[in-house]
Amino acid sequence: MSVEDEVFRIKKKMDKISTSSDGSGQDQALDLLKTLQTLNINLDILTKTRIGMTVNELRKSSKDDEVIALAKTLIKNWKRFLASPAPVTPNHNSAGKDGSSNSNSSAAKPSSAAKSSSSKDSKSGSSSSSKDKREEKKASSSQSSFPSGGMTDAVRLKCREMLATALKIGEVPEGCGEPEEMAAELEDAIYAEFKNTDMKYKNRIRSRVANLKDPKNPGLRGNFMCGAVTAKQLAKMTPEEMASDEMKKLREKFVKEAINDAQLATVQGTKTDLLKCAKCKKRNCTYNQLQTRSADEPMTTFVMCNECGNRWKFC
Repeated sequence: MSVEDEVFRIKKKMDKISTSSDGSGQDQALDLLKTLQTLNINLDILTKTRIGMTVNELRKSSKDDEVIALAKTLIKNWKRFLASPAPVTPNHNSAGKDGSSNSNSSAAKPSSAAKSSSSKDSKSGSSSSSKDKREEKKASSSQSSFPSGGMTDAVRLKCREMLATALKIGEVPEGCGEPEEMAAELEDAIYAEFKNTDMKYKNRIRSRVANLKDPKNPGLRGNFMCGAVTAKQLAKMTPEEMASDEMKKLREKFVKEAINDAQLATVQGTKTDLLKCAKCKKRNCTYNQLQTRSADEPMTTFVMCNECGNRWKFC
């Protein structure tokens, strides 16, 4: 069995030990780590098998001090492959000349070919690993790219990117602004209010992002993209103002039900249109008269508006 196959076999066993809920198998884990310590593992094998990640997971899940210490030692030794440059093989031509001048035996040629093959494998593994890292770095930078427009604040750029992503959900109506430009305008309006990127600023950004991404509230995004709602207006809107028409109707229904429930809980009085509510200015009231003071004093009149629920009293 090759070293690579042996490492794969050990990796499978370690995965089972790491995922076990009862934390058993620590003795077996220690034996597997000791076996890894004796194997001749190079960078190519580390890259293909990803045994380093498995050993690190075992270290995190284990409560055995000996297992943790040996895992740390292995990881530290393997990190040297990444920290140091790829091994440079000596000049085989000069070595061949020296070898031919010192000895003409044919037994030296297979040894030189084996060293050359090992060096090529090591270089190939190192080159493949560095190439993968460059591609991952390039992909991550392209995902977070956003037109800065001269902006250097990383927090504000990230907030603009979040707003632009929310504006791109669904189809963009024709004749409307570009999501990136609209996001920059909205972020500018929010920043102009707070003058910094503190927690209040971030909470305001999150609130706009959540409402713009809401699939049940496409009207808000469409109105903003088409200019019906300006960036300054959207920056200062309350959650009630940003809510969809369906949510506004639902809230209105709940308010009416709450008023009705409150009215049912009170003593039924006499309806009248002679009294005017100071709050809603309507003449739809119910009043009750109770003796709250001595018998020779006038009765106290308690009034409730049937429209808005406002209450007051007078003598």
